[in-house]
Amino acid sequence: MEVHLVDGTYELFRHFYGKHPSRTDPLTGIEISAVRGVVSTVVQMLEDGATHVGVATDHVIESFRNDLWPGYKTGEGIDPLLWAQAHPLEDALVALGVAVFPMVDVEADDALGAAAALAAADPRVVRVLICTPDKDLGQCVGGKVLQFDRRNDRILDAAAVEDKFGVPPAAIPDYLALVGDSADGFPGLPGFGAKSAALLLARFGSIAAIPDDEGDWDIAVRGAAKLAATLRGSRDLAARFTTLATLRLDAPVGTVDDWEWHGPQEPAWADWCDRLGSASLAGRVATLAHTTRS
Repeated sequence: MEVHLVDGTYELFRHFYGKHPSRTDPLTGIEISAVRGVVSTVVQMLEDGATHVGVATDHVIESFRNDLWPGYKTGEGIDPLLWAQAHPLEDALVALGVAVFPMVDVEADDALGAAAALAAADPRVVRVLICTPDKDLGQCVGGKVLQFDRRNDRILDAAAVEDKFGVPPAAIPDYLALVGDSADGFPGLPGFGAKSAALLLARFGSIAAIPDDEGDWDIAVRGAAKLAATLRGSRDLAARFTTLATLRLDAPVGTVDDWEWHGPQEPAWADWCDRLGSASLAGRVATLAHTTRS
């Protein structure tokens, strides 16, 4: 079997800022066009043959990482019209019959990582597709696990991740710790860029293994003396950033069997089709459900 793991938060943002006809929920009065867009995307995946699907969402934006770094991302600055659709999206997907992982203490990315590890360990699973372009998820790639950027129709295996970042998947957290991650709100170490971080990690494997003395670096790195001094004085900070960038694989995601799609939940799905103003979704899913059950 093949498993599809979807970054629901990313998809919500993507559809909110995409060009979709406006839709007001007749029940709540809020805008739900992004919900309709994400649900349509998941239905398309099912039509394309996906059988085991899990959608990870950030039920809240803040997580345990906010306690580790004061500048870590929060809900501040998120358009209220976007965030108002987050919980309705979860409800609509549940009504569709799709497994949803709504994260509170950890993040959607952690759920994707945990589900990918769980699926990869299942001998019945031949391929796991993590559907997101988020660079954090590169650390999960390898073996059965691939990263699928559906928007650009690009699948990344371990070699492609290394070609993209200059480091193997396992070193992605260390890479992000050095260069920073503006999307998540931590700056990395001063002076380190993509090239210097990749050179050092490709040679030594991890931040902890990089020698303190640049004289022990048997590779040419521009500004080596200054970078070594920064690293010597910032080991604890680098370790904290590595923790921020490392996905937690203990997120609650159920089992592979829980992710198998058996059809929508009625009458909740019919109600959501009415709220979304999409008779076509109702018809498409009815056809899928009939095929699945026959």
